[in-house]
Amino acid sequence: MKKIIFVLLSVVLLVSCQKGVEHQPPQQLKAETLTNVSYGSDPAQKMDVYLPAGRTDTTKLIILVHGGAWMTGDKSDFSSFVPVLQLRLPGYAIANINYRLATIAANHFPTQENDMKAAVDFLVQKSDDYRISKKIILLGASAGAHMALLQAYKYSSPKIKAVVDFFGPTDMIALYNSLPTGSLTQMALQIALNGTPTTNASLYAQSSPINFVNAQSSPTLIFHGTADDVVPISQSNDLKAKLQSFGVVHQMVTYPNHGHDVWPATTMDDAFNKIEAFIRANVQ
Repeated sequence: MKKIIFVLLSVVLLVSCQKGVEHQPPQQLKAETLTNVSYGSDPAQKMDVYLPAGRTDTTKLIILVHGGAWMTGDKSDFSSFVPVLQLRLPGYAIANINYRLATIAANHFPTQENDMKAAVDFLVQKSDDYRISKKIILLGASAGAHMALLQAYKYSSPKIKAVVDFFGPTDMIALYNSLPTGSLTQMALQIALNGTPTTNASLYAQSSPINFVNAQSSPTLIFHGTADDVVPISQSNDLKAKLQSFGVVHQMVTYPNHGHDVWPATTMDDAFNKIEAFIRANVQ
């Protein structure tokens, strides 16, 4: 009888302890900022990672990709974007990446494409450690937008949930041929792609995001100024037509009389309004 009572008491105590544990709220993770995290062996392969408080394995991730004609620029160029996105999408993690820059002698394409892929793969592999999901949005400007689009369309794993494109090149051959001979953008293409469409046609084709659009492509938000003389707006118009032909969710926003890269604060505020709305509508 004593043995039965002892067993019953043990069961009651065990259940009580379990209930006590269940009623304890989970400890909320604090916000963290991790700077210059290496995702490869080269000193340029670094990123800053911003992890929000209270993150879980459902926390989505935005990856920022700076521009600079594949030859210049730094993740610090996008530092001002980080607090804006944190304010508008407070539950999102953010990664701001650097990558190897092309020179006349080294780091020609697809070096930057490979770094983009390596950074994405690194963040997927670290998702459990960072306590975030594998749901990724890419946001790039100019050359960074080109890299973001190429990653989103060319690679099926991981599946990019949405891509935001600020005036990025989309068809490298058409871009090269549309530019004045000897222009800075044409020279940048020659350096980054180690030749011209005549001497290196395959690489130009393989580096063109528009060539990889299909019906499964990621939802795409495009921004372009009508007076852009660095990356002509025809690059975005052609991408829009290709996305439309495959029935891909997309939106193109044009800003009259805006050039390349430097836009006024009111325009950027409008753009971020549209980014927030697009991500909330298309990334679940």
